[in-house]
Amino acid sequence: MTKESSLFMANSEAKASDLQHRNTINFNIAKYNSAVPAGKAQFSELPVARQLAKNAKWNAIENLDKNLLNFEKQITARGAKVIWAENAEEALAAVKEICIEKNAKTIVKSKSMVTEEIHLNHFLEAQGIESVETDLGEYIQQIAGEPPYHIVTPAMHKSAAEIADLYTEKLGAEPNLAPEQVTLFTRKKLREKFTSAEIGITGANFIISDIGGISLTENEGNARLSTAFPKTHIAIVGIEKVIPSLQDLSLFLPLLATFGTGQTITSYNTIITGPKQKGETDGPEEMYVILLDNGRTNMLKNVKMREAMYCIRCGACLNACPVYKNIGGHSYETTYSGPIGSVITPHLRGIKEYKHLSYASSLCGNCTEVCPVRINLHELLLENRYESVEEGDASMAERMAWKGWKFASLHRKMMNMGNGKLKNSFVNSIFKDWTKYRGNLDFSPKTFNEMWRERK
Repeated sequence: MTKESSLFMANSEAKASDLQHRNTINFNIAKYNSAVPAGKAQFSELPVARQLAKNAKWNAIENLDKNLLNFEKQITARGAKVIWAENAEEALAAVKEICIEKNAKTIVKSKSMVTEEIHLNHFLEAQGIESVETDLGEYIQQIAGEPPYHIVTPAMHKSAAEIADLYTEKLGAEPNLAPEQVTLFTRKKLREKFTSAEIGITGANFIISDIGGISLTENEGNARLSTAFPKTHIAIVGIEKVIPSLQDLSLFLPLLATFGTGQTITSYNTIITGPKQKGETDGPEEMYVILLDNGRTNMLKNVKMREAMYCIRCGACLNACPVYKNIGGHSYETTYSGPIGSVITPHLRGIKEYKHLSYASSLCGNCTEVCPVRINLHELLLENRYESVEEGDASMAERMAWKGWKFASLHRKMMNMGNGKLKNSFVNSIFKDWTKYRGNLDFSPKTFNEMWRERK
């Protein structure tokens, strides 16, 4: 068992038995579940819309090189600078160079999972640069010193009372603030940061190839402020976020809103195609787009796993997953949690170290059922398991155990030996690692073969 899998099992065991934690996340997921049907009602043919979205992402990923190069050509023609980063280190080095050039002391940052992936805030802090999260949920998590708990709702695991206590402890706010007061308190704090920051950093929900633009989707307006006030805008984006054309947004924006939060459309949808142009009154003077690989081409070259790059980060699979609803987001100890995280993390960070995530699944298929772009998530989890075995990542004890199981299963006399109790005692004493976190294996008193012979 690797260090990562041991930590995951310990975290999962603790969280699964924490009833308060489970009640909080299930309460919040229940609110999501009640909202989603209303959003879905806007589609006259939802299965058709989902298939069209999958087809568009297939086209985008199968022609990834052409789509990204066309994006670069279009956006650089309007004065933006595109930086290709093979890994997190190159992306961080590019950000540092820009910060030094602009003599940046403060950065405002909108919600972005890819910046969490490269640990941008920790890096900037080490450089003596203040990096302020401006999304309310991300701001709460930054104050708490925690990573996001969920792809869409970063502070899902915290109750209103816990957030109020956090503001009192960390920011000196009045005790027992109501949620509306927490929002107003945060707004006042952040407005000062928006107007004083030298650089604004965002991610992007979509890279639009044909027009050379990025699309930002949000409900608070903080991404717009992060790109409007600072003189420099840096967008850090995973290369898989590309879509072929502007027209595709008319499909993806409603899908993302419905499956992400249950809305028909998100409150703020912004397309940015470069820095401030001649004659324009607002916008940044300079814009940089950092296109991040960081293991994504490992999935691209894997024909079966390539489908995972269709993900639009709506979080629907997390909300549907029985494992996530029991152990929560932090148990995974990875940037991306839930079913999609279990699929992509082994390819982004190493199958040997993170293969255990693909076993943290009931394989019920609910994640596939709710995915707006119809990614076959449960099949990809099985593919990860298969690849880890093929690479020889299984321990010697595990390999020997399964060889023994296979041998016994193929020999009728061995399967018919002894009664159910005897077989249960024998097998459960051997597969102790299996039964440590699962129910005991339970054999029928008689095999089907024995019952059939008695009947005939």
